[in-house]
Amino acid sequence: MSAEGVDLKKRRFLTVTTAVVGAVGAGFAAVPFIASWNPSERAKALGAPEEADISKLEPGGLLRVKWRGKVCWVVRRTEQNLADLKSLDGELADPNSDVETQQPAYCKNESRAIKPEFGVLVGICTHLGCSPTYRPDVAPADLGADWKGGFFCPCHGSRFDLAGRVYKGVPAPTNLVVPPHQYLSDDVILIGIDGGAA
Repeated sequence: MSAEGVDLKKRRFLTVTTAVVGAVGAGFAAVPFIASWNPSERAKALGAPEEADISKLEPGGLLRVKWRGKVCWVVRRTEQNLADLKSLDGELADPNSDVETQQPAYCKNESRAIKPEFGVLVGICTHLGCSPTYRPDVAPADLGADWKGGFFCPCHGSRFDLAGRVYKGVPAPTNLVVPPHQYLSDDVILIGIDGGAA
């Protein structure tokens, strides 16, 4: 075949046009594929921070808030509860909350809270993921005369004080988790985000 009858301009035009159409087609195919990597609206909603109105929470009361598919507790501690926290250190496995992943740095204190009166905890036992029960009663028969209120896991008997600190000699290895949180006002807590500061 001779090159005499070949139109080079037409050949270049067809080659460039085919390349451009192919690139545009690849782009149209790639956009939905790459977009599928983004989390769905449902997944975004599950991870979104949750507001909790604590204005009606009475001293000794517990508020349950769902965040990321987990139950979080906001417990309003009484003055007596706060005084009792100080007396429990000898009975606790980690009284100083030394496991850093269990709470944000701004909650590494005796009450494990921004405001001592309000404790914010993830309501999942650190042993096998059961949900402990809130037991604010003092010295009940089933928990003993030394019980000063806290959380009891009925699955395997783990016990936590009202700051979520784990007792010695129970199956749970670490304290309950304190989620990131911040106060939007005196009456509203935002669980799931801390804004970078307490």
